[in-house]
Amino acid sequence: MTGSERLILIGKIAATHGIKGQLRVIPYSGDPESILALKAFLVESPKGGMERFELEQATPHGKKVLVTLKTFHSINQVQYLVGRELYVRREELPELPGDEYYWFDLIGLKVTTAEGFALGTLEEIFATGSNDVYVVKGDHGETMVPALEDVVLSVDLERGLMTVALPEGLLEQ
Repeated sequence: MTGSERLILIGKIAATHGIKGQLRVIPYSGDPESILALKAFLVESPKGGMERFELEQATPHGKKVLVTLKTFHSINQVQYLVGRELYVRREELPELPGDEYYWFDLIGLKVTTAEGFALGTLEEIFATGSNDVYVVKGDHGETMVPALEDVVLSVDLERGLMTVALPEGLLEQ
């Protein structure tokens, strides 16, 4: 698999829904929009390799998504997919506005302050009620960086670097 064919884990088929072959999908991003915009996804085949499934329809269902696959119209046809995880090729994900990033693109970035102090590597992201929080781990321990416009100064995916302006008191140097 080449870099352009990189597979991204996006969710899991939790259950069937009704008798007409719909599937209940849990999006790993926590946001149903990440599944709603897809035209297809991949599922690991029990025989090895990946199986591609075209989406006929996807609709929000609480924090899950109801998915109807093309050519599948009964619960018996889709039952074997329950419990499987969904993947998509990186290039098949919708483009984001210039100032937004997929989490998987941010994880692994080196993080420095505007003054050049190396905080470490962005290792985890979690959502709070108001904003995401970046967990950066380095030689000086763990730093929780709020994902706010005035804190995150720049993101350079090509260089693998994020530059931040930490709120006063957040890091004791």
